[in-house]
Amino acid sequence: MGRIGVLASGGGTNLRAMLDADLPIVVVVVDRACGATEVAGHAGVPVELVERTSFAADFDRVAYTNEVVDVLARYDVDLVAMAGFGTILAKPIHDAHPNRIVNTHPALLPAFKGWHAVDDALAAGVKVTGCTVHLAMLEVDEGPILAQEEVPVLEDDTVETLHERIKAVEHRIYPEVLHRLVTTDSGGGAPH
Repeated sequence: MGRIGVLASGGGTNLRAMLDADLPIVVVVVDRACGATEVAGHAGVPVELVERTSFAADFDRVAYTNEVVDVLARYDVDLVAMAGFGTILAKPIHDAHPNRIVNTHPALLPAFKGWHAVDDALAAGVKVTGCTVHLAMLEVDEGPILAQEEVPVLEDDTVETLHERIKAVEHRIYPEVLHRLVTTDSGGGAPH
């Protein structure tokens, strides 16, 4: 079975869903102290902090990405699962894990790309949004779609209430996709 490395920066709710699904997570990489660190620790999964110390324009994204790639290599990771990782990574991670990086997004891609997808869906007045699990590419929120599920937008929705309903779907379909990938293709090739 494939070995999953999870990249996280937030509260760890996606990580918790993955752990509850008994996925073979061998390391959690974080770019800052966050809730995912505690979630991993309680599960006995090693946590590696590759701290992002600069948010300036001269941030060396390639050097930072190489640090993350080196950590994943030490754990012999086969599949990388993005779980709200706050730093956009550069080409070296795609070179090291071609077609083996999976991400989730709180909208029905290609609609509402970017960090504010739920806000943008509400502002646009759509009646339906959802969740997408996709292969991550160098371009943000691009890549082949592996799974999508719709979530209705209710009249009284706020960003928070809508995001919570999207997360409920995400916490179910993301682990399902990862399980399928590690059980059907642990040889390192592209998913089928």
